[in-house]
Parts: sequence; structure tokens; C-alpha cells
Amino acid sequence: MKKTVRQKNLPKIKKPVKVFVSGCYDIIHAGHIQFFEDAKKLGDHLSVCFASDKVLMLAKNRTSALPEDNKKIILESINCVGEAFPSSDFHPVLDFVGHLVKVKPDILAVTEDDKNIEEKKKVCKMYGIKLVILPKRNSVTSASTTSIRSKIKDVEQVPLRVDFAGGWLDVPKFARKGAYIVNCAISPLVSLTEWPYEKGSGLGGSAAYAILQVKQGVKTELDMGVGWQDPAVINHTGLCVWRSGDRPVLDIQLNPDWLEGKMLIYWTGNDHKSFDHVARERDYNKIARAGKLAREAVLANDIKMLAQAVSLSYEVQIGEGMREIPNIKGSIARKYLGGGHGGYALYLFKTLKQRDDALGSVKGTKKIEPFVKEII
Repeated sequence: MKKTVRQKNLPKIKKPVKVFVSGCYDIIHAGHIQFFEDAKKLGDHLSVCFASDKVLMLAKNRTSALPEDNKKIILESINCVGEAFPSSDFHPVLDFVGHLVKVKPDILAVTEDDKNIEEKKKVCKMYGIKLVILPKRNSVTSASTTSIRSKIKDVEQVPLRVDFAGGWLDVPKFARKGAYIVNCAISPLVSLTEWPYEKGSGLGGSAAYAILQVKQGVKTELDMGVGWQDPAVINHTGLCVWRSGDRPVLDIQLNPDWLEGKMLIYWTGNDHKSFDHVARERDYNKIARAGKLAREAVLANDIKMLAQAVSLSYEVQIGEGMREIPNIKGSIARKYLGGGHGGYALYLFKTLKQRDDALGSVKGTKKIEPFVKEII
């Protein structure tokens, strides 16, 4: 009869520690690699969940830089990454939870500047996973997907815009067949670091900011419940006439050099918020007439006719309850920029001298010039 041999003090088999990370990872840069390396040091196997195309649009309002299968191959070619997969859930923050449940990691690693740490803490507590917050390294030049995409698309600087007539007819529910919106891109330009205007200005700043972040500018504005004219003219630049409708259709685009020296803006002292005033009653017939008149002025390069269209637009604004703005000596027309009952007001002048005299005599005024981008 064989004796049973008891094995004592056998070494325990160490269970591999699984680490999990998630993020957009749209364009892989050095900061991502360093984070993956630091996360891998916490365990034996690293799983990376990257935002799917649908989640990237939901969370960042932009299209993906590469197809999902391309990203998977790129991520899995990084030595420290064991596996990579696109989002399992359609959620702007917790798009990774389905994969987290399937992988059953021991650790969820995040960076110290993760804006969603509190939500991820709750998920970790629910599934018994340890959350580890990793500091960011400073050994390489700072970069981000936004800055990389901006450089590629050459959108490090963009113009803002002034609207002359036809405002609100770019909001889909107010659109009118045969009506027009007339606007012009302006300088000084703005960037993510330089913004030489007041915030809440009525100059299309929210659209410009979205474009600088390489987001879908038209979608951003429509999602806010306002119109598409701001991103349309900021992207195209120049002096533009648009057909009223659900989406921007360019009718006329001209060099705006005949407007040089004839515009200034005046800060009214109140912030501009268009989305707060979408439902107000206003005279859309008069708005449409102003748009058509402004279109004729653009075709004729006629500052006096354009001033008439601007004045007609101002009448509509006063009629809907906006406060009167001061009459600046030498100006031939004025109106609020945008429809937000605040921000900047536009003033037109016949001559450069009249414009510059007003700049020197009225506090809160700022010189602007029409802008059209060079084609290189």
C-alpha cells in the first residue's frame, strides 16, 4: 500500500496583478506612453480601453483621428500594453465599465488630472477594484491630442465674427426660404492662450473656442440651441452671405477689404447669452428684409446700404426688449452683435478718420478689421 506523501511549505502560485486604464487616446503621444509605462509597473498585465468613435463624438464632439482597428493595433504594439479595445458602453465618462467587469482587474489607474476621478472611485468601490492615482511626469514637452490636431489642421488661431443682418434665421426652427444671413470674420484673431476680447461678447466666441479645440463647431452651436452662422463664417472667413436653412449653405463669399477702417466694437458692460433669448418674440419679417438689404450692399460694396441693413437689425433688437446703446459721433449705424442682450455692439463709419476719432473719444471701444485667410 502506497503512503500518501504530504507536500509541505510549497511556494504559493502568485496570481498575476491585472491593471486597467481608460481614456480617449485619439492620437497617441509621449504623455500617454509614460502613463501606460507607469500603470504597467503596478502589476503584470495592462489592459487599455480607448474611446470608440461614437463615444469620442459624445464626449469630445469631434470625429476620430483614426479608425478603431488602427488604434487597437497601435496601442497593442506598445511594449507595456497587453491588450486594447474600444469602449463597451455609450457614455461620455463611464464608457469602459462593460470591459472592466469582463476583465476583472485588480487596479484601475488614472492620472492626477483626470476630471472624472470621483465617478471612477464609485465604480471601483462597486466592483472591489483598487483605484491608483498616478502623478504626471514632466520629462517631455507638454502635448495633448487637441494641440496636435490643431497644429495639423492649422487652427492655432481663428477669427471671431460680426453679424450685420439676418441673425436668428440660422436657427433651424426660425429658418426661412429665400432669406439670408450676412456676416464677416474679424481680427484681432484669438487662440487658446490669447483672447483679446471680453468673454460673453456676442462675437461667436463659443464657436471659435470649439474650433480651436478641433471640435465640430456647427454641431456644438446647434446642440446649444442657437444657430450655425458663427462656426460657418469663422471657418470660411471673409465677408459672407449665407442662405437661411437647417445647415449653412454659402451664397456669396467676398474679400472684405472695402470694410477696412470702417468698424469698431463697443463693450456694453453686460454678458451676451443667446441661448437665454431664443424663445423671445421678434419681428422675423423685418429680420429677413434686413438680410436681403445687407446682401445687396455686399454685392455693391456699399457701406451706406449696409448701414441701413444694420440699422434695421437694430430696430428689431430694440423691439424685442434690448436696451438702447449710445450713439457714437460719426457712426452711421449701430447694433448689438448677436442676440444675447449684451456683449459688444457694432458701429459702422464712412471713413477711417471718423472711426479712429471715435476710438480716441469713447471708453470701451475697440478697433476691429475684416479678416480673410490667405490661401497658401
